[in-house]
Amino acid sequence: MRSADEAEFTEFAGSMIRRLRRTAYLMCGDWHRAEDAAQDALVKVYRRWNRIDRSQGLNGYAHQCLVTAVFDQGRKPWRRERLIDVHEPPQVHDSVGSVNDRMLVVQALASLPPGQRACVVLRHYADLSLEQTAEIVGVSVGGVKSQTSRGLAQLRELLDQTERSAS
Repeated sequence: MRSADEAEFTEFAGSMIRRLRRTAYLMCGDWHRAEDAAQDALVKVYRRWNRIDRSQGLNGYAHQCLVTAVFDQGRKPWRRERLIDVHEPPQVHDSVGSVNDRMLVVQALASLPPGQRACVVLRHYADLSLEQTAEIVGVSVGGVKSQTSRGLAQLRELLDQTERSAS
């Protein structure tokens, strides 16, 4: 790789790593797995750096690599156990309750099937379009709409249950 390309990739990776890590965390619920997935995604981007069509956007390709990395991790036998139990109360408390709210949302996200979780996170956290999300996840636009709709409905139900049990 030329030094100019190397510098361009380094700048891109530096600007994207935190966003990719946070997105991966919302998809898998584990910071260590999120870090691994973000790094795996950037390695894939680096390997294809000279062949990537930059007019189509590096952001979308990086997210596509990230989703693939998170899904691949979830398929490994030692990763199949449930890391977060949605029915356990959050262990972190603050006076405002914002940390509790974030933990409840992350726990609820962890209970969604991987496809629904990916669609919800990419659409509502990463703020990607229907078309971008469809390309990244590898389903049709209609599939993204239905997966997102089902995922949001399940999130509402889980969060309502948690709210009722806390009252």
